[in-house]
Amino acid sequence: MSQQAVPAPLSQPTVQPGKISEVPRSSWAKARERLAWLLVAPSILIVAVVALYPLAQSVRLSFTNAGLTTSCIEDRGGFGNARAGCEREYVGFANYEFLLANDQFITAFWNTVRFTVSSVAIETVLGMIVALIINSQFKARGLLRTAILIPWAIPTVVSSRLWAYMFNDAYGVVNDLLVNRLPQLVDWIPLVGDNLAGVFPEQKIAFLARPEWQMPTAIAVDVWKTTPFMALLLLAGLQIIPGDIYEASTVDGASKWQQFWQMTLPMLRPALLVALIFRTLDAFRVFDVIFVMFGNASKTLTMAIFAQQTLVNGDRLGRTSAASVLIFLCIGLLVLVYTRLVKLEEA
Repeated sequence: MSQQAVPAPLSQPTVQPGKISEVPRSSWAKARERLAWLLVAPSILIVAVVALYPLAQSVRLSFTNAGLTTSCIEDRGGFGNARAGCEREYVGFANYEFLLANDQFITAFWNTVRFTVSSVAIETVLGMIVALIINSQFKARGLLRTAILIPWAIPTVVSSRLWAYMFNDAYGVVNDLLVNRLPQLVDWIPLVGDNLAGVFPEQKIAFLARPEWQMPTAIAVDVWKTTPFMALLLLAGLQIIPGDIYEASTVDGASKWQQFWQMTLPMLRPALLVALIFRTLDAFRVFDVIFVMFGNASKTLTMAIFAQQTLVNGDRLGRTSAASVLIFLCIGLLVLVYTRLVKLEEA
């Protein structure tokens, strides 16, 4: 009995890893690409004008001894517009060397890091809790979503001044609650009432004057104001997660805690990364909330306040530009760390 020849398996085309095969695009696809660039071009132009140009100017001025009163008088009689009588001089890295050796700037840097890490961490945890609550199904959910945005909608200067009044040790409502109201409220609780009442301070605390309380007070105010923003960004990420996977995992016996760590959190990474970057950008250059409440106090001095004081009081535009460039570099480094820690899988 003759053996039948077995056909050889078809050879699979070899595809080099990391390379995409060049497929000829149709004229329709090319037209769509041109239309996309045409629609994006105005936004790119606006970003270049309002962001990239000022950044380039800051970098340029950071290598000079420029001040608010210094200027360059241009002689427009010649073809090259040669400058005559220019008071600005190139000083190289002298401004950066001064800042990195200045104790006040180093203090401002660590205050900024402390404020950023503390506020962003607390806001991320609280924002996650709020987002999970308002993402569930219950009555008046729309009203609650609108109500939580009220702190974020209030201008920062207004909310900072209001909290400064409330934290005042003479007539502030915070001290009145801690010293008078809350101890009386918990005093009636059987067995543990006396112990709980002893936790509260017996005298009013000068939150705005005592150095050890200034930074925690500023962090608390920032957390109150920007936690709704963090919750809003995380809520947007929660709403794009399909509900079918939760139903299937419930049938398989997964608990709510397992669903959160193994399903919700991994699928929420893109929204979490965006929220962390946005809040870090805002927190690391914090100025208004601290300056309104404490001015240029040493315990709450940030890099942005240091730059403002250097420019306004010291008339050092070049040194201020160097401080601004350092703020930009620190923010870029933090964003790079976020993108490494919050790993996103490409589709």
